[in-house]
Amino acid sequence: MTDADFVAWEIIVGLGGATFMIRYWPLAFLSRADLPGWLKRALRYVPPAVMAAIITPPLFFIGTAPTIGPDLPRLTAAALAVLVAWRTRSTLLTIVLGMLALWTLQALSS
Repeated sequence: MTDADFVAWEIIVGLGGATFMIRYWPLAFLSRADLPGWLKRALRYVPPAVMAAIITPPLFFIGTAPTIGPDLPRLTAAALAVLVAWRTRSTLLTIVLGMLALWTLQALSS
């Protein structure tokens, strides 16, 4: 192993450890802390907000350019996923059914 390989592995391990720590310590602290009720209620909205921030851009952008016309398979699959999420409150089921709908609709529209 050369010195460059060793430095690369040091960087990878160091950044991995730092990433773990900045994610783990707040969770470890908050799981043991007695949080006020208003903060607990507010934190319930974090996962849906993050999920919406991840999913929404591909619906309205292709690459870096906004889409002019609607991408019907994506919008239809997204609408189905919203319906599934609303009715079941299951994140896993929402993702699985949304992706299956997207893949099916894309295959049918090709």
